[in-house]
Amino acid sequence: MFRTQSMEYDRAITVFSPEGRLYQVEYATEAVRHGPLAVGVKAVDGVVLVGEKRAPHPLVDVDTLKKILLIDDHIGTAIAGLHADARKLIDQARIQAQINRLRYDEPISIRSLVVDICDTKQVYTQFGGVRPFGVSLLVGGIDDAGPQLFTTDPSGSFWGWKATAIGKESDTVRDFLKENYRPDLDMDGAVSLALSGLLKPAGEQADIDPAERARLIEVGRIDTTDKVFRILPHSEVQALLESVLTKS
Repeated sequence: MFRTQSMEYDRAITVFSPEGRLYQVEYATEAVRHGPLAVGVKAVDGVVLVGEKRAPHPLVDVDTLKKILLIDDHIGTAIAGLHADARKLIDQARIQAQINRLRYDEPISIRSLVVDICDTKQVYTQFGGVRPFGVSLLVGGIDDAGPQLFTTDPSGSFWGWKATAIGKESDTVRDFLKENYRPDLDMDGAVSLALSGLLKPAGEQADIDPAERARLIEVGRIDTTDKVFRILPHSEVQALLESVLTKS
């Protein structure tokens, strides 16, 4: 009988369980936890996002997969979870960023954009006939408040971070970041820390081939010099990866 009752709460997004849980939201969060890892670190002079790509089949061209995407000139995002869901939210975020430029003649603030994304996510936890977005976004950029780093949750919640990770084995990486993060990190230190965190679940780093692994890693960064978010080419990612592996 208890199993039948539990299945009733399981099937409806609009019904709370007796414990106050929304199972469909929890399942969406679980989809995020199974997604490829993404790491973000905020420095005193910028923000870096790094993420790993995972091909669904050996014949897939990994260069066509995107882990880090541009929202506006000053904002980038990394994905963990369902990419189709992420595409919908990112398209909306890009439109909102352009509306802000046309309406106010200035770049949108990172927090305002994150709130808009999470408002959409929250609406999809309230109505029957829909499901929550099974994706978390790691949003980084620079606005009038300086470097900013946020995560968005399938429930519609968001948090600001100094350094964090989303996706598979993110708990392990967050513990690593907690131990090694320093408030006075510059961009070079932030990039090194983010890449080290991304490689942490891989175990022994001496066995990693930088050239091969760089094909599965994307790095995006923005600093206070030009305030433009840039996704690094493969050659720069490989050089950064070799530098991190040499130091480890």
